[in-house]
Amino acid sequence: MKNSSCDMRGYLSFIVLRLLHKKEMSGEEIRKELEKRKGCKPSPGTIYPVLKDLNKKGLIVEVDDNGKTKKYKLTDKGKKEMDIATKKFISLFYDLKEDFERYFK
Repeated sequence: MKNSSCDMRGYLSFIVLRLLHKKEMSGEEIRKELEKRKGCKPSPGTIYPVLKDLNKKGLIVEVDDNGKTKKYKLTDKGKKEMDIATKKFISLFYDLKEDFERYFK
């Protein structure tokens, strides 16, 4: 049985877009950042298909890092998609604002 605290499939594309909005990152850096935030590190088999899908959709592109590590960054289309997704996320969960404040004081 999988560790349910690592099950973030429904939000993973959104989270990856949010992380890449802040800075260019490799798949491994994304995995480490998720581990810091969620307490578990998703497998490469979870992260890399998401990166491939976002790349195929034109939301992210690979960045040349002098042949070291493959990094990714948002495209203009990705930035627009991330803004739309953030607004949807906020509108879906805004009515829970008081609950969030109570739990995250």
